[in-house]
Amino acid sequence: MRHLVLLGGGYGNMRILLRLLPNQLHENVHITLIDRVPYHCLKTEYYALAAGTVSDHDIRVPFPEHPRLTYRFGEVSRIDIDTQTVFLEDGSTVSYDDLVIGLGCEDKYHGVPGAEQFTYSIQSIDKARMTYQALNNLPPQSVVAIVGAGLSGVELASELAESRPDLHVMLFDRGERILPMFPERLSQYVESWFHEHQVDIIRHSNITKVEEGILYNHEEPIHCDAVVWTAGIQPNRVVREMNVEKDGQGRVVLTSQHHIPGYENVYVVGDCASLPHAPSAQLAEGQAEQIVQVLQKRWNGEEPPHEFPPIKLKGILGSLGKKHGFGLVADRPLTGRVPRLLKSGVLWMYKYHNGY
Repeated sequence: MRHLVLLGGGYGNMRILLRLLPNQLHENVHITLIDRVPYHCLKTEYYALAAGTVSDHDIRVPFPEHPRLTYRFGEVSRIDIDTQTVFLEDGSTVSYDDLVIGLGCEDKYHGVPGAEQFTYSIQSIDKARMTYQALNNLPPQSVVAIVGAGLSGVELASELAESRPDLHVMLFDRGERILPMFPERLSQYVESWFHEHQVDIIRHSNITKVEEGILYNHEEPIHCDAVVWTAGIQPNRVVREMNVEKDGQGRVVLTSQHHIPGYENVYVVGDCASLPHAPSAQLAEGQAEQIVQVLQKRWNGEEPPHEFPPIKLKGILGSLGKKHGFGLVADRPLTGRVPRLLKSGVLWMYKYHNGY
């Protein structure tokens, strides 16, 4: 029996399970999925969990069940691709014939002193829960600083402004305008929404240090009752410590068939993979579709495709609270209620019609 091991129950590996189960799994293959928690988490919605506008249960999806699928719950500590062994923090090991690494990302603190110690995060389900407790236990008129005005920072700031209008929310951004990956018109729309909802945007910021209760912007101390860090990501520590070729962001360089060069049986999916687009759930799922094709060909003793067409992304949708949103769909900018409804619809379809 050939053993396929999936590390991480994120969007990429969930798509692999969706494509292989129940009827497309080679009869001689058994799958083991290793994850910290016994369910798939909708990471794109962690901002809403942290803001207190959705419950923990709302962003969990059960893992599928199948006679040739087993689960191991724990923390991966190391991967040895030469001996084909995965090491877990409890001291146990799992050997594999094929491996898909989908361990996701962590916050990147850019060497800012105190940032890791004194800020909250929304990069994992347990960290988002801790952030929720911290933010929602704050008394009225407390100051919340959100560092980083990309999609996560903007969605968290808007959700918090709507759910806790008694808080003073400050959004710190390095650039001239927030959401620089979007057309300027979209940025202006989001900024006007923030202005209406009394969210302060601090442009050209440079966070130099964080202490308990104090954020330093250009060395100037600013009192904050809570600081949430959304200013960059990096691959999971386990992947960063692997002795393989990486790109400038620390992501693993792969062949066109998504495996590590020289290791045809080790694939990397999602945030840890060096791909031509910024990491996203859509990108991980598109990559997973191609990995499944390679696996199935190899299991059947056939030559897998040498090249794949570029992964096409449908667009990006962001929310501004529960009623407004923004996005780019087929390169067309959208603002207002329509993108918010679209995002809600996509989420509903994912949760209830993905075949799990």
